[in-house]
Amino acid sequence: MPDNGQSFIVKIAETEDELRAAQRLRYDVFVRELGSGGAMVDHARGLERDRFDPFFDHMIACDAASGEVVGVYRLLRGERAAELGQFYSEDEYDLGVLRKSGRRLLELGRSCLHPDYRGGTAMFHLWSGLADYVERHGIEILFGVASFHGTDPQALAQPLSLLHHAHLAPPELRVRAHARHFQDMDLVPPEALDRRAAMLRVPALIKAYLRLGGHVGEGAFVDHAFNTTDVCLVLDTARMNARQKRLYSR
Repeated sequence: MPDNGQSFIVKIAETEDELRAAQRLRYDVFVRELGSGGAMVDHARGLERDRFDPFFDHMIACDAASGEVVGVYRLLRGERAAELGQFYSEDEYDLGVLRKSGRRLLELGRSCLHPDYRGGTAMFHLWSGLADYVERHGIEILFGVASFHGTDPQALAQPLSLLHHAHLAPPELRVRAHARHFQDMDLVPPEALDRRAAMLRVPALIKAYLRLGGHVGEGAFVDHAFNTTDVCLVLDTARMNARQKRLYSR
């Protein structure tokens, strides 16, 4: 595994070449590896892209030795969403409670790592860069959709139900999947949950947000184009306790 403690450079993509490198990594992960698609995916050049890309900041992690982009995060601040007319996840979720809060919002998405760098330190470097970004822009609420692989909610009944019963957001942060494609996450009663087995099936990125004090919105969204089942994660930075803040800053 290449990620054995070497250095990384984390920055916001500034050039067309850096953006294309981020989109190529996204293609490798989301299209080749996970079977996703989309109207603007460029299969000929191997680029995963969409109409939202011009409005996001694209945070990239580069291996300092090779210069290769090995990690990506896509970030959309509230003021940029106002220019666009929506947040990306508003196609799936009603974000009214967040918009009405008057607090500074940041939407996170398209987080991925090159497979050779998973389980190493690359993600910690990305999170450190994200922490700096949040502080610099005075962000108060982080949110975004995160995904389970696959589109059969019944196959995901245990982990979805665990998130619903144990990590549902408080009312003032509880975004809700739009009624037209609302997928109930309350599929297994609490007494029938195998909590340990269910948590083992929760993707690592979702578990990381939960450890930081994050919550999930109400209802999931089955995204057939991306071959995923999505949940919306919400994190109020003011609610993180001291230990969580240290982990986040680290």
